[in-house]
Amino acid sequence: MASGLFALLDDIAALMDDVAVMSKVAAKKTAGILGDDLAVNAEKASGFVTERELPVLWAIMKGSLLNKVIILPVVFLLSAFLPIAVTVILVIGGLYLAYEGAEKIYEYLLPHREEAQSRLDLDLTEVQILALEKGKIKSAITTDFILSVEIVIIALSTVMDKPLITQIAVVSVIALIATVGVYGIVGLIVRMDEFGLKLIAMNERTDSFSDKAGKLLVGALPIVIRMLAFVGTIALLLVAGGIFAHNIEFFHHLLESWPAIVKEFLIGLVVGVLVLIPVLIFRRIRKKS
Repeated sequence: MASGLFALLDDIAALMDDVAVMSKVAAKKTAGILGDDLAVNAEKASGFVTERELPVLWAIMKGSLLNKVIILPVVFLLSAFLPIAVTVILVIGGLYLAYEGAEKIYEYLLPHREEAQSRLDLDLTEVQILALEKGKIKSAITTDFILSVEIVIIALSTVMDKPLITQIAVVSVIALIATVGVYGIVGLIVRMDEFGLKLIAMNERTDSFSDKAGKLLVGALPIVIRMLAFVGTIALLLVAGGIFAHNIEFFHHLLESWPAIVKEFLIGLVVGVLVLIPVLIFRRIRKKS
């Protein structure tokens, strides 16, 4: 009986070790989308009055957890009974990621004219402000759902040849990181300026270390968000290109002598542009009509 218990413990230890190793591999493969998820949510959770930033972020995080609860069982069932569907969804998601990356580059090169003043800065009633918040939260949760599908499927693709229990453990770990880790960092980012202001108000001196550190944090917030957006855009195209290169035979053998990172970025960019062009044409036709 003791030998059986030790054998069970040994099996559990081996399983946990396997899960830890595969989780590291899956985390590396999903890092690009996690970076974009971080950038997107940092942008969507900012722009509110200080006391509303964390409640908005908490609402988005709860929606993200619900997304994972819906996505995980569906993906595991597809993996068990219809694995080809996982690849199809992965490629379709890759098209979306490539399109989103190309669209961000397009908007950077040809920015649209924005209203001179943000709607959140207008003199609105409390009911109107809450309505705007709900709209922004809904948009963030929808984007999170799409990114979550890709994160889960990419994580799953790294353990498709493993037992189902290993698949569930690894993908669940990545899904948890994608929620708690990402939104925890987002919470720190959106509060950078508030923490900076508190440092500035610590004393009346204007040249103290706390003042300098506080001003640095306040000034760094928009720069950090812009940097995250830039890195997230590059990551989107790299992830999309990697999906196509590893799951579509034509792209797999294309530019074989090129460095993988260059090849995948170019594939993601070209496919993204090809998807973006008809979308822009449709938008223009719809706008004219």
